[in-house]
Amino acid sequence: MTERIFELETINPIDFYGVNDSKLNIYQKFFPKVKLVGRGSAIKIMGEEKFINEFYTILEKLADYYHRFGKLNESDIEQMLGGISVSEEVSNAITPPTALQEVLLFGNNGMVIKARSANQSRMVESIVKHDMMFAIGPAGTGKTYTAVALAVRALKNKEVKRLILTRPAVEAGENLGFLPGDLKEKLDPYLQPLYDALRDMLPAEKLAQYMENGVIQIAPLAFMRGRTLDHAFVILDEAQNATQSQMKMFLTRMGRSAKFIVTGDTTQIDLPRNQPSGLIQAIKLLKNVRGIDFIYLDSNDVIRHKLVKDIILAYNNETNN
Repeated sequence: MTERIFELETINPIDFYGVNDSKLNIYQKFFPKVKLVGRGSAIKIMGEEKFINEFYTILEKLADYYHRFGKLNESDIEQMLGGISVSEEVSNAITPPTALQEVLLFGNNGMVIKARSANQSRMVESIVKHDMMFAIGPAGTGKTYTAVALAVRALKNKEVKRLILTRPAVEAGENLGFLPGDLKEKLDPYLQPLYDALRDMLPAEKLAQYMENGVIQIAPLAFMRGRTLDHAFVILDEAQNATQSQMKMFLTRMGRSAKFIVTGDTTQIDLPRNQPSGLIQAIKLLKNVRGIDFIYLDSNDVIRHKLVKDIILAYNNETNN
């Protein structure tokens, strides 16, 4: 008899074992050819090597499911493991319940975070097929929030090692030099929407830990110069306020095994009149580049107050007249 240890790492053992080992007993019921002992954050699997390795793969899939959906109910386990035996091919053994397939992740206090419009769903589908995606549309269409959700999901699924979120620090009607505080305090207001989204999706302690050890980095666009961003999920938000040279600099930071999302609103450019927007130039130059996808959101994707949709339509009508 051999044995192998499965480490739960970031999972609370009670979420995986159940009260009085109720979930552990379900695993054991479906896989009687291995013996399981759960102690702390480690599950000891004992039995023949073949069965141990197959069940270890099952545990990895269960852990991935937990990280993706933020829960692992006994009913979910029964549904996922029902009919599975160790003699079956395990690579396709576990399929999440259909009702949860559209959920990107579960945020704080059980908040369900998922695409809530047709073009947000297109964003979710696009980032699977493309390493670089532009999401362009007016305020309130959820492009930034969806992008951050996709990034957090990728981190939880261990598809990337870090998240890098950036915005241009452009003086939108206010003089940055006259704002109070040190450089960080002056720049933080520009980055606040990114913090807000992350606070919805990650517990405060986990977010602070990730930011302290550099797993999540939030910084102004100028701080990206000279870096190679690999094994990372990178978001450039408010890209309409990036200059042409800044946009080129950012896009060429892309390293191996990276995902890039660029979000922006071409109707809200805060650059000086003589400074062309890098986003508008990028749309023109890159629209036919294979591997880059462009998704355009509109008033039908607005998920804020119902008046926001009417406001956007009114401004669009004014522009077109």
